[in-house]
Amino acid sequence: MMNKGHRDRDRDKPVEESKSDSLGSTNTNESSSSEVVLTGKKITEAYEEGYRQGCFDGGEAKVMKLLPPLNILPELTVDDLIAIGFQTVASTLFPLISPEGIYAEMETALNQRKPMSIVRLGDGELLTLAHDTIMPTFEVVRWGHFLPYAGVNLPDPITREDLVQSLLQADIIGIPESRHPSYQALLFPILRHYGIDYRGLRMTSSIINYTLNDEGYLAQLLVGRKILIIGNEAPGLSRLLAQQGFHISGIIHPVQGVADVPRVMRQTSEIDFDLALVAAGVAAVLICTRIAREQGKVSFDLGHLANRLVSGEATLRSRL
Repeated sequence: MMNKGHRDRDRDKPVEESKSDSLGSTNTNESSSSEVVLTGKKITEAYEEGYRQGCFDGGEAKVMKLLPPLNILPELTVDDLIAIGFQTVASTLFPLISPEGIYAEMETALNQRKPMSIVRLGDGELLTLAHDTIMPTFEVVRWGHFLPYAGVNLPDPITREDLVQSLLQADIIGIPESRHPSYQALLFPILRHYGIDYRGLRMTSSIINYTLNDEGYLAQLLVGRKILIIGNEAPGLSRLLAQQGFHISGIIHPVQGVADVPRVMRQTSEIDFDLALVAAGVAAVLICTRIAREQGKVSFDLGHLANRLVSGEATLRSRL
């Protein structure tokens, strides 16, 4: 991964010690120190006030707009009202496929040699889909400063439309459970824009990569399979899995963004494999669906779990 941090040069400079023991010099230092403390205190107070006002504007103030003039609603908070209102819509909850369900379907597809693609939508994919559809590009660029790292440079209407086709072709789509503005608040307006009924999609959580591993299903899926690993972490991940006795049939790296997808697909056609693990940013969605559609294999969007496994931050877990 590219290190996007920068060195703080000021920290490398030696601290100059005061050569004066005069009272005047000491008072100056104390005065400067007091100003820093006061400034910090004011910043904290301003933040706290802004937080309180934001909570009010986003909650109780909205309740006030619903109240008739000269009426109050004592003893009920906005949280109480949300809880009461939720009971009236609970019947419309839409269940996502569980890790156990995902494992069972992948195992069946692998055993029967049937195509299957599991892709995941995060903020990178959603912002790419959102640009020039439900949001202006300049605003998406401001929100998605990380997109070039994820392999997309906006505007890119071709990749946006390719992602739409991938949504329609994927067997299972991992979506964010979060209702944050960068996640579900983008997802459903995007689906509406393209006339896609979410009820016709098969969906799981976008963190299915982590939960499959945490519950030991991922390792179980790898046993006895010929594994292709695609992405910048492929060399390290292949060594790690090979050391644990898994059969690595090939690796493809690096993947230089969505523009590199055609080359990656040409290379996959030259490798004999059962299961492709893909960790390639936004390009992973396109690669996974094309592997299933064009080569009849099983593909899984592994995402940043690949990085965590290689770094040692995560370990491949077993159900045994």
